[in-house]
Amino acid sequence: MTKLPNRHPQAELFIPDIFDNIGAPFKDDIASMEHPLFSLSKKKDMRRLEYKKDNISISIIPSSLGLPTIFDKDILLYCSSLLMTEINAGRTPLRTLRISSHDVLISTNRPTGGDSYNRLKTALDRLTGVLIKTNIKTNKRETTRGFGVFDSYEIIESSKIKNRMVRLEVTLSEWFYNSILGKEVLTINRDYFRLGKPMERRLYEIVRKHCGKQKSWEIGLIPLMEKTGSTSTLRLFRSRLKKIAQDDNIPDYSLNIDDDKITFLNRNYNDDKQELLPLEDMPSIPPITLEKARRIVIEAQTGWDFYALREEFTLSLLQGFKPKNVSGAFINFVKKKVQKAP
Repeated sequence: MTKLPNRHPQAELFIPDIFDNIGAPFKDDIASMEHPLFSLSKKKDMRRLEYKKDNISISIIPSSLGLPTIFDKDILLYCSSLLMTEINAGRTPLRTLRISSHDVLISTNRPTGGDSYNRLKTALDRLTGVLIKTNIKTNKRETTRGFGVFDSYEIIESSKIKNRMVRLEVTLSEWFYNSILGKEVLTINRDYFRLGKPMERRLYEIVRKHCGKQKSWEIGLIPLMEKTGSTSTLRLFRSRLKKIAQDDNIPDYSLNIDDDKITFLNRNYNDDKQELLPLEDMPSIPPITLEKARRIVIEAQTGWDFYALREEFTLSLLQGFKPKNVSGAFINFVKKKVQKAP
């Protein structure tokens, strides 16, 4: 099975600036990449999910429409990316967003004709109606009450001609919102939205989280099956993995199976090249911090160039330096530099 077609190759002409032709990134929250919160079934899934691993517990109760699927998650990925763009610009985003239905469909490589808008509405109903209970903390906070993926959504504008929702207002649950505020996200390849098999999407999330930019990552067959949330037999799961390995559609990674040992290989790894952190993954420095640092440099009068210092610090971030408090780290870096002349 080949990948789904790139349905909107000229997407940058139609969707918001953050998804323009410079390739602004999509973000996936680490908690749902690590743990199976979404159904892999393409059919109505009415199972009540109970997942326990080590000290983590998850209980997911479906609405009358069934469990939210990994394809429904596309809407969450779109919203997460909007929020992260605000955060990286030094602004604290609201939990409620106004979004365009058309932009969601275009950005996530979905059709825009026929029943697409109705399917989008059904996905929103599942995401809002599901009840999740878990002890997984996001941004160091544990939510003690049940919650949905979205707290609510509202259609604020409809097309009178085609009876389609045009603009929506969606409110993320505090649990997911906190994960974004805490920058507990990873950039994902846009080709994720061209994966037609739910298991391919789930495997990509898992390997993106665990392998990342490393050369390879290994895991046993049974632990991998548990991570995916698959309900099939071990024999069938192994067979499906072999077919996925043969199709070789997973972005950035290839899959090798040796008995019950599964190895994911990073296609982009280069032993001779130092890997730099992508700009979109780099911690952002708020404008107020930049201005404070600039004043420190000016007042010190030691001959340092502020922009040279900022460039040096930025390079350290690109090379993987991830301070818990990027503002404090930058100010301390500048203070130490200006204690002596360049």
